[in-house]
Amino acid sequence: MLLQLLRIKNLALVEDLEWEIAPGFTAITGETGAGKSIIIGALQLLLGERADKSLLRTGAEMCTVEAIFQGDDWARWNERLEESGIEPCDGDLILKRSLSLSGTNRQFINGSPTTLANLKELGDDLVDLHGPHDHQSLLSPDRQLDLLDAFAVANEGRQKFLKIFRDLRALETEHAALNTAETAREQELDLLRHQVNEINAANLSAEEEAQLDSRYRRASNSRRLIELASAVATKLSEADDAILAQLGETRKLLRELEKLDPAMATPANAHESAVVELSEIARDLSRYAESLDLDPEQLAALEQRVSLFESLKRKYGATMADVIAFGERAAQRMRKIEGRDEELQRLANKIATHTAELRRTGDTLRKLRAKAAPKLSEMVRRNLRDLGFKQSKFEARLSEAQIPRPSGFDAVELLFSPNPGEPLKPMRAIASSGEISRLMLAIKSALAAQDAVPLLVFDEIDANVGGEIAHAVGARMRELAKRHQVLCITHLPPVAAAATSQFVVTKEVRSGRTFTQLREVTGKARREEIARMLGGKSEEAMKLAATMLKPQ
Repeated sequence: MLLQLLRIKNLALVEDLEWEIAPGFTAITGETGAGKSIIIGALQLLLGERADKSLLRTGAEMCTVEAIFQGDDWARWNERLEESGIEPCDGDLILKRSLSLSGTNRQFINGSPTTLANLKELGDDLVDLHGPHDHQSLLSPDRQLDLLDAFAVANEGRQKFLKIFRDLRALETEHAALNTAETAREQELDLLRHQVNEINAANLSAEEEAQLDSRYRRASNSRRLIELASAVATKLSEADDAILAQLGETRKLLRELEKLDPAMATPANAHESAVVELSEIARDLSRYAESLDLDPEQLAALEQRVSLFESLKRKYGATMADVIAFGERAAQRMRKIEGRDEELQRLANKIATHTAELRRTGDTLRKLRAKAAPKLSEMVRRNLRDLGFKQSKFEARLSEAQIPRPSGFDAVELLFSPNPGEPLKPMRAIASSGEISRLMLAIKSALAAQDAVPLLVFDEIDANVGGEIAHAVGARMRELAKRHQVLCITHLPPVAAAATSQFVVTKEVRSGRTFTQLREVTGKARREEIARMLGGKSEEAMKLAATMLKPQ
């Protein structure tokens, strides 16, 4: 998964920016106040953070931010998108968010309008953004447990636990529904018996409905149908001036004409065929009229059957098939209630079996987690020492959850103490953005192989850092970029020099308006930018910049 393109229009000082981003580690540098934070702000909007119209560039009616992610394995993402009624991915995932001067906020995924909650949920899996007041998924206890399980290679056991957990909850719900108060149970049983008896007594079949409807329509209109059929039959063959009688005269004339002129055989034969067909029609109509001569009792029986069908459909379903299905469900429920004690015992036995299996699976999960937690803690502590926290403490602390959860019987809390003498505290209680950013970097380095979030963004990673620690930060970033796409806004030359690509944010004033721009620097331009970050563009600074940019 790769963030391939970021488009920003009319956001703060950016008028129109289209940024193509390469894989690997990208550094973003520039003078203080040039507008580097706008990049972070744009990503925050795409991650579902709150927005207000103060973000609009002065004079603009609307600002938009759009990102295109490229990838070739969308199965996990498409399942979620389709559940939310969103167009699935086919090569690209496109996120877009717009904010108008009126305060209207709209968001889209693959061109489909969506909710801010959907955008935020998707953003949680796409991007980890680390900086002051930013999107930090690792601060969530649930996310911390996910990462520990990935490190422990416990996802298969966790999925097994989840299935047993869900099955157990369904059994418990069914048991509770059956084990209702006695009065309520008897009332429901009486109703079910009435419903089942009423439907069974009707002796229904789904096919009868259409047949009965056709028979009833014909029977209810039988008098008029007999009148019409008899009238046509009479005019054809029974009246004094019947059509067939008149055609007999014309037939004689045509046969005489044929004798005089054989060429007239064709119309004479056609006339003969017409007479035969009309005779058949007259006989068919007579038979039809006789078949419609229903007695009142037959018509009354049909009317009663139709009325019964309509009454049942009003109570139990739109069609006879629905009514029959309702009766089957009611009968099943009735049998369960009538055999309540036996069913309750059966469910209780299954609940006991599932509970024991859940405990065994949960215990296996706990052993995996308990074995992995110290190893993860030690790896993070080593990374923290390289990043300048020489005497810091870190612990992935496992505890038993108060109640079983879909993820198991355990809870995990990542605890950190940056300085000697300070107690371990939850990560979310750490106030310093510089500390938490480096801590995130240490954790990400330990979990690089397991963490599925494709894009890591670091801001203020260089707070209170210098010297060899800066080189270590750069090396860690470069290592992370082997498995993730990494963006880092930095003031540290060693961190920028470690990047595989570098972009510079600049600010200029044109016609009284301020514009922020972003450009990639390579070759001499990049050496000059690193030299500027070192304190100037002197010959010594340029030489040092060239040394720092040598392939590592």
